[in-house]
Amino acid sequence: MRYRTTKLLSHYLFILPAFLIFAGIMVFPLFYSVYLSFFNWKGFGPKDFVGLGNYTRMFQDPIFHIGMRNNIMIVLVSVFGQIPLGMLLAYMLHRKMVKKANLFEVLIFLPITISSVIIAQLWNRIFSPVGIFTALMRTITGNSDYIMTIVEDKNLAIVPIMFVLLWQHTSLYMVIFLANLQRIPNSLIESAQLEGAGEGKIFLNIVMPMLGYVIFIDSILAVSGSFKSFDLIYSMTAGGPAHYTEVIAVYMYNSTFVHQNYGYGSALSIIIIVFIVLSILLTRGVSKLFKVE
Repeated sequence: MRYRTTKLLSHYLFILPAFLIFAGIMVFPLFYSVYLSFFNWKGFGPKDFVGLGNYTRMFQDPIFHIGMRNNIMIVLVSVFGQIPLGMLLAYMLHRKMVKKANLFEVLIFLPITISSVIIAQLWNRIFSPVGIFTALMRTITGNSDYIMTIVEDKNLAIVPIMFVLLWQHTSLYMVIFLANLQRIPNSLIESAQLEGAGEGKIFLNIVMPMLGYVIFIDSILAVSGSFKSFDLIYSMTAGGPAHYTEVIAVYMYNSTFVHQNYGYGSALSIIIIVFIVLSILLTRGVSKLFKVE
């Protein structure tokens, strides 16, 4: 009995450092954010209790509505853009449909290895009035005064950012799918080919069903990552112009650290967590409905 108690105690002692770090970095900030969300506080001085006032203000805030809409659009381009494109590219590389597949794999994977800040500056130069995109459009349209005005449109300003996110993160899902494609027996695909199935039927009827659980995991990664989008968007536009490219994470940062409204910023952070959890539960429900887990 004493031996079992000592053994159990040693297990807890080994776990304790990791648990303390996790509690200090994750658990305590979460509960403290919930606590702060019921107050108005500038980071110093007394806290003014406002109850649900921060949450009421949030859902009446037009900037929050813009950020929510942009986040949903990013989720859609992640789930229905990055994942399908990554799976298609992985299948093409796995089946050697392109020459020098290893070279293409490296080139496609390269964007995810580059800092988001550098990528933001790169694409800002491309989309700028003297950038490559502008010069190309002037050549195509024959209009020497062409300037990309999409960023001035309230509904379309987020589109260039969505394109950059698609370009940067598709490679991550491609690598995940490529690793799991190697687990599918070649004999299964060869048998389908002997039966006269083309690449399209093999992809739709064999590969996709067998990668259902991978699609589910990638969907969770895409949803959670989309709601936490910050570094690239902040580096490209900082939410501007006129909050047209605002997302909730950027709005939370500006509210908390720029305008020093820690209570409102904490409420925004809690809402981000709630939306991530709800989206994951929805993804899990859909996966169970189609039996892809």
